[in-house]
Amino acid sequence: MDSAIVYFTGIDRGFTVSSILAQFNLFGNDITIRWYGAIIAFGFLLAVLFGGRTAYKWKMSLDKMIDVLIYGTIFAIIGARLYYCIFEWDRYKDNPLEIFAIWNGGLAIYGGIIGGIAAAFVVCKVRKLNFYNLLDIAGMSLLIGQGIGRWGNFANQEAFGTNTDLPWGMWSKKTALYIMDHQSVFAEKGIEMDPNLPVHPTFLYESVWCIVGFFVLLLITKKLRIFSGQTFLCYGIWYGTGRTIVEGFRTDSLYVGDTTLRVSQLLSLAIVAVCLVALVVLVIKYKKNPQPIDGIDFFLEEQLKAEKEACEKEEDNEITVAVSEGDDKIEE
Repeated sequence: MDSAIVYFTGIDRGFTVSSILAQFNLFGNDITIRWYGAIIAFGFLLAVLFGGRTAYKWKMSLDKMIDVLIYGTIFAIIGARLYYCIFEWDRYKDNPLEIFAIWNGGLAIYGGIIGGIAAAFVVCKVRKLNFYNLLDIAGMSLLIGQGIGRWGNFANQEAFGTNTDLPWGMWSKKTALYIMDHQSVFAEKGIEMDPNLPVHPTFLYESVWCIVGFFVLLLITKKLRIFSGQTFLCYGIWYGTGRTIVEGFRTDSLYVGDTTLRVSQLLSLAIVAVCLVALVVLVIKYKKNPQPIDGIDFFLEEQLKAEKEACEKEEDNEITVAVSEGDDKIEE
């Protein structure tokens, strides 16, 4: 089913939503471009443009940033796929080659973040790039990509939640068919689902949460950032909190074995706790002694150094000009 009419509880009319953006023939081969991939690519592009612009403003080497982008993207895809396959191993253990068929779906955002950050860390060490500043840029960029990318789930009518009677409740034949096909899975997890009732548009919840979070982190970075890595810790707290809540509504969660424990909820809670503790500890240490802590370069100190160097350079230029003018007068 490539298209569906989507209805919302508080709106009288339906909206036709197609999963296919374009279809054409190229050199005898049928090519299909899906909205999901196009939306993900658009979100990725905006995230990269924002990250590149911020890196330029922060005087970070764009050449080194491109290396981070290339390796980070590759390993983010690998990490996202492995994360998903590990927790859905029953689907792949009899046919391991299916693991490589990522075009059939099955990528987990947390696996992507882990894989991307691991690759970025190695590249930063090799290329001598400030890893903590990179993390701060990544935190804001991720929220852009995630906020936009979630609309790909809307195009596919997937990643929705349990039944709801709220005005923004969503229903389509795709959601109804999915619910009917997975009744046994829902029963195992103690979830009751009626295919004839609207569901929570959890993709929308997460999208709004991420977009709002981007502007919150942007404000924090401009007004309150006192050390490198602070923005990323705020990202972990913001996104982890939202994901913990939204994941509780979703019907397609990855679970820990045969339990009813959602993997993403547990991981999100852990991320929030770790980031919150780290943020509080580092802020307190900075307030007591505004110096680098355990390899973390404080942003304010870097700013002061940059401003001092700029002033010294300006003074040197003024001296050079003065000497040059003096030489001209002597020659006259």
